[in-house]
Amino acid sequence: MNTPLATDHVRITLDGQAHDLPAGSSLADLLASLGHGEDAVATAVNQSFVPRSQRATTLLRPGDQVLFFQAIVGG
Repeated sequence: MNTPLATDHVRITLDGQAHDLPAGSSLADLLASLGHGEDAVATAVNQSFVPRSQRATTLLRPGDQVLFFQAIVGG
């Protein structure tokens, strides 16, 4: 019987490009590792908006699609 090998990283898609992260990384960890400030960008995972307050608890999994974008305000 084959058992899956434990891995110490996950591969996500970040703005359309493959990106490897340490296993257990949150969306907040990803932002910090790329040098983005908390308020610099808005975020979505798998096409769902992730509010700033939920980034630290949003753990990234293999295959997740992450998008950073500039929030547009005004009317």
